[in-house]
Amino acid sequence: MNNQQLNNALFEKMFEEQEKYRGWLLSQPPEEILNHTYEYTVREDILMSMENNDLTDAQASALMKSPSPLGDVFSEFENRETGYMDIVLNCITDRANSVIQTEREQREALLNTPLYKYPATYAHEHNELEAYRASHKANIACRDAIDDAIRDNYNDNRLSKEAAKQVIADFGFDRTLYVLANTVREKDWDGRIDYKNKEWARTIPIYEDNNSFGDNRNREYIVDKSHPGLLDLFVTQARREYLLTQPLTKEEIRAEAAEVLRRLQSPREPNSPNGTHFIAEVSPDFLYRAKDKDRDKLFALLPFDSLAFSTLNDRKGIFAVISKDENRSQPLRERKPSVRDKLKQTQPAKAAPVPKKKDLER
Repeated sequence: MNNQQLNNALFEKMFEEQEKYRGWLLSQPPEEILNHTYEYTVREDILMSMENNDLTDAQASALMKSPSPLGDVFSEFENRETGYMDIVLNCITDRANSVIQTEREQREALLNTPLYKYPATYAHEHNELEAYRASHKANIACRDAIDDAIRDNYNDNRLSKEAAKQVIADFGFDRTLYVLANTVREKDWDGRIDYKNKEWARTIPIYEDNNSFGDNRNREYIVDKSHPGLLDLFVTQARREYLLTQPLTKEEIRAEAAEVLRRLQSPREPNSPNGTHFIAEVSPDFLYRAKDKDRDKLFALLPFDSLAFSTLNDRKGIFAVISKDENRSQPLRERKPSVRDKLKQTQPAKAAPVPKKKDLER
């Protein structure tokens, strides 16, 4: 026999061996079949390799001498150190990374989709239906993400502080707050939602968006699967996260100063760990938003000569600390009016510049 005939004969012998093995396997109970699934699959792969590749005359002749060449090759494969499991692991990690990449691209696409606030009728009149539809689709996805975040972050009768953060990271503040405001406005009747959140929602402009049948399209992205109490907590979280990104106003600095002063004036006896000072914690939210100049303004408003901002060894946070001998009945200091602002108010308005001749000739 030539080489081709020899390889064909070896393949036929192995094929027949596999058919007998297959017949035996099918006669076994299901549990036994499962036990031999790996062996059967590898034997099939060996046959496929033999079908697509040729051995030398010596190699083919050597295997033909065995009564079960397919079984012998499988035993050789099984006893050999191979990278098979490494390949399996690589496939697992590659697939997982592919899913992660796809999800990342989807999140980026949603994050980069501009929020379209106008109704479909306006979009149609201004040839902006594509932008309207993309935004509406993203609103619905945001609605679902909020429901998922509430479900996944509710444990031990509390909603994790991470719930709102993950939705905001995927959809941004504009869309997340818009979907929440729309939801709260549609649930204005529900007493389980705090009135402060209802008042906030009314400040967000949302246009009526009815279809030709009179159905309200805005209802398509109402967060409706979560308990209203948990939804209320989520709204509060999202509003707080947004607030933390905003610079402090003069009114907020003064309000923080008034609160710190109240806390310093409340105790009858010094409340520091060693009993030598009065202390009051500065709001963590204030500190998160405050720049150095904001802290300086807070310091300037508090009327104590011994005042210092300090940490304490046994407590977290930053504290306003004053001596126990300070007069704690003092009111907040009034800030001196800005000389620059006063000058701006009293300075006469500049006359409009006279146009040059060349400008008139244009």
